[in-house]
Amino acid sequence: MRPVRGLLARRKAAAGPAGDRSPWRCLRSRSMRWWSAANLVSNLGTWMQLTVQNLLVLQLTGSAAATGLSLSVQAAPGLLFGLLGGAVVDRLPRKLTAAVSQALLALVAFATALLVAFGMLSVPLLMVLAGITGLIATVDGPATALLGNDLVPEKDVPSAIALGSVVHSVGRLAGTALAAVGIATIGTAGAYAVNGASFLFVTAVIPFLRLQPHARAEAAAAAARPRGAAGRERGGLSFFLSRRGLVALALIAALSAVLGRNYQLTLATLVTGPLHGGAGAYGLVSALLAVGGIVGAVLAGRMQKPTVRLVALLAAAGGVLQIAAGSSPVLSLLLIMVVPMAIVESVCDTATTTVLQTDPPAHMRGRVLGVWRSVSTGWGLAGPPLLGLLVQGAGERGALILGGAVIAVLIGAGALVRRRRPADGGTAVLPVPGAAFQTAA
Repeated sequence: MRPVRGLLARRKAAAGPAGDRSPWRCLRSRSMRWWSAANLVSNLGTWMQLTVQNLLVLQLTGSAAATGLSLSVQAAPGLLFGLLGGAVVDRLPRKLTAAVSQALLALVAFATALLVAFGMLSVPLLMVLAGITGLIATVDGPATALLGNDLVPEKDVPSAIALGSVVHSVGRLAGTALAAVGIATIGTAGAYAVNGASFLFVTAVIPFLRLQPHARAEAAAAAARPRGAAGRERGGLSFFLSRRGLVALALIAALSAVLGRNYQLTLATLVTGPLHGGAGAYGLVSALLAVGGIVGAVLAGRMQKPTVRLVALLAAAGGVLQIAAGSSPVLSLLLIMVVPMAIVESVCDTATTTVLQTDPPAHMRGRVLGVWRSVSTGWGLAGPPLLGLLVQGAGERGALILGGAVIAVLIGAGALVRRRRPADGGTAVLPVPGAAFQTAA
């Protein structure tokens, strides 16, 4: 028995701080368990409200274009004020910032519920409320993301981000499904009120969260810095552009977003076109994509220190899988391909988010996320129309195959260019940690 116990003890020690790869290891923190539960409730309410909002705009206007406009109005502040929101997060206590932003979102949701209940909500007023929600989100997004990381040891940040991705996916699926039930039982105003209550639940949880020692030390260092020090530092955009790894992440993400991520468009046209499937077939494809995304998030939770190189490899692999999907001669083969496509996409997203939230210095992470919100909103708005033109020009299969080929070839060319540079040429000039370009363990 003693040799067996000794072996188990050695294995347990090996799986300690350096070797633990459980995708759920972040849940060992009690604060993270509470935070994840609060986020699940909030995601359910948010997706229920978003679905109800789309239906409400359709009822008020009868126009699908107006529905799209309301979504664009809500996204626009992220494009225009993302940098400012990130700077606010860097300069204020994170728990306070997150609690205030969640409370403000609750206030907007309750105000909308009252306007709907009393028949006073017009389309222009709904657009204004959507814009206010988007403006608050420019602060709330980076604040809540970084707060979640502060609740776990640094080595468990990938696990926390992956868990957040699972919570988001589950909340999206369940919240969308609950929208129909909510409208039938409590009405549109009730759905908005439920979302407001979900934000208040998060607000109530935040004061009881306990930050990890590294987060408390970072907060103390930020508080000890002289006034005006933050203003003398480089702004978020110039800092972002000075980090070669962050620029590479942005280029990879933009390329993938425009040519490889809008599966709701490319796969819909492929299934209902050349593969002769109907709405049911596309629904099955969408369900498999959702399942693959959740599986990928769980697998991504095993990472400990993902790198830019890993993100590039995953994006290139996604491009190759996209080529195979576009070449599928029958629907059954496409159904097999979509699961690994979604898995690779989910792992790539988690790796990207982890690098964004851990590579910059602690006092610049909010601004980095603010820059990312601005640029990602830009390609999120421009991507679907550009891809639609590609589908019209190259056809359903051609858009997938050509898009995947461009992604794989450009990432491969970038890797070759970097390999031909002098060994010290990449990191000596710009302040990019060498670890950001090493293969993940």
